[in-house]
Amino acid sequence: MVEQQSLNIVFRSLADPTRRDILSRLVNGQQTISELAERYSMSFAAIAKHINVLERAKLVSKRKNGKEQIITINGKTFGEADEYLQQYSILWSDRFDRLENLLKEGK
Repeated sequence: MVEQQSLNIVFRSLADPTRRDILSRLVNGQQTISELAERYSMSFAAIAKHINVLERAKLVSKRKNGKEQIITINGKTFGEADEYLQQYSILWSDRFDRLENLLKEGK
């Protein structure tokens, strides 16, 4: 199971719409920070800061290729966050099933 501190960092990172959009762009494959920055009406430095937040949360990884920095999504961290959320999904699914059964019995 993932540590609470790690989850806090992940969910805080995902709270920002720009960072979520960056992640959605990386789903189809790696991109450079320059390629990502082209798509936003903010500075390269601002995008680089968003990337750094995502990197600290271990949602992306960064590697150098010459002068370029290549950004890749890290599926493992998403899997760990999903594992955490699944326990609540199961809990609520069970509760709704019980409620449905109670409502059917009451008819």
